[in-house]
Amino acid sequence: MMMTTLFLFILLSTLNSNIWLLLWRRVLQVAYGGRDLADKNPFTPMAYVARYWDSHVTNNLPKPSFLLSKASPMSAADTASFAKLAAENTLSTRLPEFCSAANLLCFPDVRSSLEKHAEDVDFKTYNDGQNFTNYGTSRPGGLDSFKNYSNDLFSTPVNSFRRYSRGAAGHDDSFAAYAGDTNVADQRFSTYGTGTAGGAGEFKNYSSNSNVPNLRFTTYSDSTAGRTQSFSSYSENGNSGGQSFASYGKNSAGAAADFAGYGTDSNVASSGFKNYGKGGVLPNDTFTNYGVNMNVPEETFKSYADGTHGGTEIFANYRDNSNVGDDTFQSYAKNTKEGTKVGFSNYGNSANPGSDTFKGYAKGAEGDHKVSFKGYGVNTNATFKDYAKNGVSFSAYNKSETVSGSLVKRWVEPGKFFRESMLKEGTILPMPDIRDKMPKRSFLPRSILTKLPLSSELKRVFKVSDNSSMDKMIMDSLGECERAPSVGETKRCVGSLEDMIDFANSVLGHNVAVWTTDNVNGFNKKVMVGRVKGMNGGRVTRSVSCHQSLFPYLLYYCHSVPQVRVYEADILDPESKAKINHGVAICHLDTTAWSPTHGAFLALGSGPGRIEVCHWIFENDLTWTVAD
Repeated sequence: MMMTTLFLFILLSTLNSNIWLLLWRRVLQVAYGGRDLADKNPFTPMAYVARYWDSHVTNNLPKPSFLLSKASPMSAADTASFAKLAAENTLSTRLPEFCSAANLLCFPDVRSSLEKHAEDVDFKTYNDGQNFTNYGTSRPGGLDSFKNYSNDLFSTPVNSFRRYSRGAAGHDDSFAAYAGDTNVADQRFSTYGTGTAGGAGEFKNYSSNSNVPNLRFTTYSDSTAGRTQSFSSYSENGNSGGQSFASYGKNSAGAAADFAGYGTDSNVASSGFKNYGKGGVLPNDTFTNYGVNMNVPEETFKSYADGTHGGTEIFANYRDNSNVGDDTFQSYAKNTKEGTKVGFSNYGNSANPGSDTFKGYAKGAEGDHKVSFKGYGVNTNATFKDYAKNGVSFSAYNKSETVSGSLVKRWVEPGKFFRESMLKEGTILPMPDIRDKMPKRSFLPRSILTKLPLSSELKRVFKVSDNSSMDKMIMDSLGECERAPSVGETKRCVGSLEDMIDFANSVLGHNVAVWTTDNVNGFNKKVMVGRVKGMNGGRVTRSVSCHQSLFPYLLYYCHSVPQVRVYEADILDPESKAKINHGVAICHLDTTAWSPTHGAFLALGSGPGRIEVCHWIFENDLTWTVAD
């Protein structure tokens, strides 16, 4: 053995320097999976992924740089260290370092501040997470203003207002341009304005255009006298997310809340009102333009205005022109004293039937109470159970109208869905906003991922509190991962690039290619379709499409559905005819299992199984096919 080694050393030492260099480059190319990356460490997760690609994909097509760039940026040493912590269930003890090294989405550790802020404060262009504790306590008069607060698409604003304006007299609060254009906004108002006299709180342009906002008002304005709250342009044009009002205005006298321009044009948002105004005296709440033009609004009123003395609640233009949606009124205005007036006007005139459940409504109410329904949509599938038999009147039921083109544009972005016949050279069509609006994150190395639970236990690792927006984000993504596949669907959630490759191999084999739209040029504009090519000869085929999920680490929901055609197409400027993009589109030929309320049918005017539906692959989403 020693003689063989010595002979080899002598032989190699006789080779000239050029041959040595070639041999060394070849070693590096093998280490990196065929890439000439001599200035990189071959032991990093990214280098490992490249080698894994070469061993599991049989063709020599270029590796997709956009996908490889999502591999973990951690060093080999960090990967080994954090993998050890994950195996020992102690990763949470070094969470900030882990999140930073791995490029993850983690909420900052917001520490409380006991500053009283005795003077008026005007916050402008404020982006840091903040815990306002004991803020504005016992203030006489004055105004605190929050403007341009946490307005950033890629920010994760986590703000908590606790004991805010407590015991103040005539103190005003203004929240304008607050948490707009954000991703995963988490705002909590706890014991806000408790025990105050007079004053007003105004929420304007609050959390507009946000993705998955989670806004909570707990014990807000309890035991107040004459304090008013105004919610104007609140959570407008949002996507998903929700707001909850618990113990809001409880035991207050003369409290008034005006919800105007609330949730307009939002998509699948929810609001929960619990113990709202309970035990109050002469409360006055107005819901005007609430949930108008929304897609699938979900509202829950539970123990709302129970035991109040007098007071008025008005629901005007409530859920008008919305799509579907559900409202639950349980124990609403129950056991009220001295007469309570509740009026529903222009309520539930939705474009498609929703449902309303009224249970224990005004039951046990005393005095001259009146509950009137005027202009109430007949297609709401309303259920009235165990409600007051006296003092409740119904009139002017209206038949809901079909969806108009203008409303469709509010719920479904123009160009988001189209027919296969539109993928022809020379066609001009709107390009939707295909930009990736998700927070920037990376995959985890498989050595760490396999040691983390893909379950609610993950909340412990990332120190996620219950009912926070991170909690909702994780549980919604897990719900999608864990749901049963639809008919003919094969699905898997993947948190590493190796897992994605494995899933694509399991469905399509090892001769695969990855496709995505080149860039975002042309979004929100009219574009012209240039040269079109069908993948796999334009035949009906199988593909694996992967879409990002909102999760602490980069998690893709990958699935394969039967009966699709995949196309690539040049995208041109309609005027100059210059190529500005190269798009990838997938056409679903079998829509039988889709919901009748799917946005594609709203936009294209059809129903399940009657038409095919096509859409572009958005930025950083992708589809796998058998390589041509």
